[in-house]
Parts: sequence; structure tokens; C-alpha cells
Amino acid sequence: MVVRERTGRLMENERKDEAVAKAKTELPFNWREFDAYLFDIDGTLLNSHDGVHYEAFLIAMREMYGRPVRMEGVPVQGSTDPLILLHALRQAGVNEAEGRAALPQAMARMCSEVEARSDQLRPKLCEAVPKLLAELKTMGKLMGVTSGNIERIGWAKLKAAGINEYFCFGSFSDRNETRTEIFRWGAVEARRRLGPDARVCFVGDTPADVRAAKACGFPVIAVATGIFSIEELAKDDPEMCIPDCETLWSYAH
Repeated sequence: MVVRERTGRLMENERKDEAVAKAKTELPFNWREFDAYLFDIDGTLLNSHDGVHYEAFLIAMREMYGRPVRMEGVPVQGSTDPLILLHALRQAGVNEAEGRAALPQAMARMCSEVEARSDQLRPKLCEAVPKLLAELKTMGKLMGVTSGNIERIGWAKLKAAGINEYFCFGSFSDRNETRTEIFRWGAVEARRRLGPDARVCFVGDTPADVRAAKACGFPVIAVATGIFSIEELAKDDPEMCIPDCETLWSYAH
């Protein structure tokens, strides 16, 4: 067992080294040159080790729509809370009109459930995230979040992780349903605060994050700290594709 664990760690380190070497050669990119950095939450800044958010979906759908709804088979990675709700409801036979009619109440119920159980949130920060946020703050960079979470749930997770104070604003799914719209609003808000020529960079962990940033015309750093591999993330050509934020300090800059 010990030998297998050591072998697994060695293979993981080798893959990281290969990714860094390849990126240095193929993607020269000064990640410190931007004025604003907009981060996805789940899988990028932190990973949740609890069922609070998941269970809030189930409770909201049962109470607002009067029927048990299952989450199995519903795509959640790279999606948004409203779209996840609607997808799960369609699977349960709820039509679009009925689903949308009670959507605001369902989202509010999710928020109240997560906030009532905030002491049960168990977020684990992704590797080197505290180090990265501290450095960007020292450099005077503007930081925000662009997340598929509903706003109150997103802030609850960040607060539980102890990093909420790093972020000046957030763009969430109760304002815009799609990830591209969420990213676009975040970039607009960053430039509203800093000026129209502010340089904005996104950081995310899913192909949907990469595609959303590209659709908005902004560079993106893809980190494989969620469920997607470097190879999967690289398919959409992010400006930088790395195993984790720790890797940033391996780059020449």
C-alpha cells in the first residue's frame, strides 16, 4: 500500500513537471501583468468536503415543486445553479414554464438552507490559493469572483474558507444564468471600477470556464484542481494550463 501511494505521488509529480516544461516552451505568459483577476470558486479556489450545497438543491426542489427530484445524471461541473435546477426538474417531468415560475423562490430557499447550515460547510482551499491571493493583494490587483453559484451561496463558501475579504465583488448566477454572461458581467464590472483599458484575466478549472473567457475575448488560466485533467482543459487553448496555482511560481516572468 505504501509503495503504491509513493508510486502514485511520483507519477503525479512527473506529470506536473511535464506540464510546466511544456507550458514554458509553448505558452510564454506573464500571469502577473494584469490589473484584475476573476476567479471561479468551486474547483478553482476551493473544493467542498460537505453535502450542504447539494442537499440545498434537493430540499428546494422538493419544497417548491412538491415532488422528489434526483440529481443523478445532471451535469453540474461548469454549469450554473439555475440551469442545474432546471435540468434536474426536466428530468423529473417538470416543464420549462413550471420550472421557471418558481425558480426565484427555489433559489432563495437554497440560499436560506446553506446559510442556516454555514457551520457545516467544509471547504478545502486548492493548492497555493492563499499564497496567490496574498501576492495579488500585495501587488494591488483587483480581485473578483465569477461563479455559477447563487451569490449568497458563493459568499458563504468563501467566508467559510476564510478568503472572502480578498474579493471586491462577484458575478453570480442569480444575475446571469449562463457562464459566458457571468464572465462578461464580471469583466464589465472590473473595468467599471478600474477604467475601460483595464487588463482582465480569468482563472477557472473547467472547459466551460475556458470557453466563457474566450467568448468574452479575455485570457484565461486553466487549473486542473477540479475534475478535469490538463489534457482536457488544454483542448480549448487557454493562455496557461497548469496542474495547480503552485505551478505559477515555476514560470519565468
